Parts: sequence; C-alpha cells; structure tokens
Amino acid sequence: MLPNEYPGTAPPVYQLNAPWLKGQERADLSNSLEEIYIQNIGESILYLWVEKIRDVLIQKSQMTEPGPEVKKKTEEEDVECEDDILLTCQPENPVRALDFDVSENQTEIEELPPIDHGIPITDRRSTFQAHLAPVVCPKQVKMVLAKLYENKKIASATHNIYAYRIYCEDKQTFLQDCEDDGETAAGGRLLHLMEILNVRNVLVVVSRWYGGILLGPDRFKHINNCARNILVEKNYTNSPEESSKALGKNKKVRKDKKRSEH
Repeated sequence: MLPNEYPGTAPPVYQLNAPWLKGQERADLSNSLEEIYIQNIGESILYLWVEKIRDVLIQKSQMTEPGPEVKKKTEEEDVECEDDILLTCQPENPVRALDFDVSENQTEIEELPPIDHGIPITDRRSTFQAHLAPVVCPKQVKMVLAKLYENKKIASATHNIYAYRIYCEDKQTFLQDCEDDGETAAGGRLLHLMEILNVRNVLVVVSRWYGGILLGPDRFKHINNCARNILVEKNYTNSPEESSKALGKNKKVRKDKKRSEH
C-alpha cells in the first residue's frame, strides 16, 4: 500500500508472502528493500523494489533448479577488448532479426512515424539513451528500427534493447514483443515496465554504449529509467510518482472487489 506521505517521507507498506522464503533469506530481502528506500528517499522506489524482487526470484530459481551451464552473452562478462563487444553484438541485419514477417509487395504503405530521443544517462562510462516512436502495426516497428540503425552511433551501440505494445481494437488485445539484443532479460524487463504503465501503440528502444566497467543490476535500473522518462515526457503515462500511486490504487480496488465477492 502507498501511504499519503509516499514518496516524500514514507516508504510503501508491504507484506512478503512466500512460504519457500526462509527466515534469513526473508530478512536479507527486507533489508535490501529498506536499503533501496534509504538510498532514494523522496523518490519513487516502487519500480526499484519490483526489480530487486525479480532478481531475487531469478537467483532463487537458478539455485533450486540446476541445469546445463549456458554461457550468456552479455556485456557483463569479463572481456579483453571493448571493440570485440561492439563487433559481436551487431547482427548482420538487425532489422531482419525481427520475429514477424513483412511482405515487400504490400500495397499498403505505412508512413515512418516520428522518432524522439530521450536525455542520456551516464554511469561509470556506460551511456544509456531511449528512443520512442508511435506505432500501430509491426511494419512501422520495422521501419523505425531500420531508421535508427541508419545512425552510425546507434548502430554501434553495444545493445539496442526494444519493446513495443500495439493495441488491436478489433480483437481487444495487445500485439507486443521485445528484444534483448544480447543483454539477457533486458527486453522482457522493458516490456514488463510498459505493461505496468499500461502504455499502448508505442515502440521504445534503449541504446547502451558499454564503457568497460561492469554495472551489475544497475544497468537494468538505467534501462527502465530511460524508458520511463521518455514515456512520461511524451505523455504516454503519468509521472513516476503518479504512476506508482495509480498502481497502488488499482491493487486496492482489486482487493476490495475480491472481498465483496466473498
């Protein structure tokens, strides 16, 4: 629950319900959430908490379900040369890597949507920048990505993570997808953020230029912050604080509805 004093002088009120989470693990997670609040007093921390809990869940599942070791290709590996990363992370044709198939002989011609660029975030020599475009069909997604890759700086980024959500009026459903571009789970996290914010008909691309220093989990925070900032700037969603409070109200409404049903 989000008290009226949040985020100024009070953190969210929460309860951990996880029978498999043992005493010390539960205490460690609670301490981590408290530490995040202390480090970001006065700021919206709901999304940071969500990301922290997701990390804990992933680590827990990896510990309890050991499988074959698969070497993940992300920039967080120890590498000898930064140039090697730039070369290995660029597919031969980035646009062709899209899952959907678009016919070149279509008679319908979609216009290239306007593309906006967010304010870069730099941390320990790594730079993150979001790009946004309104889209209403998969072909426009392809067109925007192709246009972005015409920019040599964007094309040379270590990762270009993206996610999009398109609302289909006729089916009352969402057409959505995401791409990690070598940064494991980053695309899924970005799409999850867009689902939480309930945005529609928009493509968000976050470029990261790796600076040679490992950032750990902070890189996911910067990716999502870049995306959220440009979505707020272009009025696809409310400010982070208003979005957090709206999310809390929605949860309360759902709880009240369940109680009334019982």
